[in-house]
Amino acid sequence: MSSEASGVLYLLPNTLGDTAAEAVIPAAALHRARSLDCFIAEDPKSARAFLKRIGYPRALQNTRIERLDHNTPPADVASLLEPVLAGRDAGLLSEAGLPAVADPGAALVRLAHQKGVRVVPLSGPSSLFLALAASGLEGQRFAFHGYLPVPKSELVATLKELERQSRRLDQTQIFIETPYRNESTLETMLQTLGNDTLLCVAADLTLESEMVKTQSAAAWRKAVPQLKGRPTVFLLQS
Repeated sequence: MSSEASGVLYLLPNTLGDTAAEAVIPAAALHRARSLDCFIAEDPKSARAFLKRIGYPRALQNTRIERLDHNTPPADVASLLEPVLAGRDAGLLSEAGLPAVADPGAALVRLAHQKGVRVVPLSGPSSLFLALAASGLEGQRFAFHGYLPVPKSELVATLKELERQSRRLDQTQIFIETPYRNESTLETMLQTLGNDTLLCVAADLTLESEMVKTQSAAAWRKAVPQLKGRPTVFLLQS
């Protein structure tokens, strides 16, 4: 049941890199972030850096920022929501992009719904949807698979299955990789995918070094981009 005394859980967008927040996040979202004094973040240190960059008006050392990451035990998530249940508004802040999308914050949002807490998502950049929009691939049917397996044999099998799914369902397949494994993953992709499979590589979205390019796997083999250390979204359609 909803409690009239409950606060609101705001889902606060973050930048995807060093881009000025004002260039990619609406003024209303930044205003809301500056108005709060309670936050839940994947990394409190980087959250404070973000708040400082947007001109947060309060003393950051006195601002409550609780950690919620992939190592947070499920039993501890409930305690993070306690200030909101007590009537305090709070902001959920991701490391990059929108919270709770490919992000551990989803557990907190789900619990908020169970407790009847109002959840308000605020607009901002999402690397997944920016990449999909810019790819030219099927935008009505798509699936996000997160990180693919690391062992090469498993990665090859997964890529082949994604190709089959794409053909069967007329569906764009979306996945990401840790920046230091981008190039090895792309190499395996180009060894595995069929010549005519379309592949979009979307790197450094919203940054000055942004690159978004879609072409066949055969065309990619002729000129492989440098992706090491660059946040990248991969999309394929077979």
